[in-house]
Amino acid sequence: MVARLIDEDPEGAYAYSKVALRLASRVAAVREAAGFAAYANQKYSEALAEFRAARRMTGHVELWPVMADCERGLGRPEKALDMAGAPEVHKLDKAGQVEMRLVAAGARRDMGQLDAAIVTLQSPELASNSVQPWTARLRYAYADALLAAGRESEAREWFAKAVESDKDGSTDASDRLAELDGVEFVDALDEEADEVVEREYEGVGDSDEPQDEVTPEAAPETLPESQDDEDDEKTVGSPEADSKGEQV
Repeated sequence: MVARLIDEDPEGAYAYSKVALRLASRVAAVREAAGFAAYANQKYSEALAEFRAARRMTGHVELWPVMADCERGLGRPEKALDMAGAPEVHKLDKAGQVEMRLVAAGARRDMGQLDAAIVTLQSPELASNSVQPWTARLRYAYADALLAAGRESEAREWFAKAVESDKDGSTDASDRLAELDGVEFVDALDEEADEVVEREYEGVGDSDEPQDEVTPEAAPETLPESQDDEDDEKTVGSPEADSKGEQV
């Protein structure tokens, strides 16, 4: 349940993880899920504690990169860098090592070491033409670091490469590339645009052109029934009718 909710409803996933912890706190998978739920809600201290507990229970190192990123979130980039150089990193699979490289580069940037962050990301995985699950994020991080260092032309090149490899839209590389190219997107549902359209429609029918008027010729020849009754009453009461009555 936590895994299903964590992307669309992080707070809901966190609430569910707290219930799961009360019921099965000695299950490593529950502690790990609780850690990711806390991490998604930027509760880094709590997330780190849950990850450490899960690692003690299993002895696995897969959580090492996210644990290091929690150290970054807690404002301890130096600790994250220490973890990036620890022996545990060599036990990670390729995806885990790339993730650790991303965390280390982020820690360098946290410390204001942009050039070091760029060098950290330079790797065989970055230079490879094959597309792997981590390729888009790695290229994106490299492009973003280049842009922060003022190397705009190189950044544009790598944002374009990130777009090529980002088949599921996991990054906003296409937006960043468009921004560098000076392309502006207009939100079709923008409220201001709606107001302009409404004002335009309000102006319809307010033109100065004269409206069609009913001319006497176009008026109906037959008066309304009520008007006929009034005329009959006037005829009965006319002087001419009275004089004929007297003659009789």
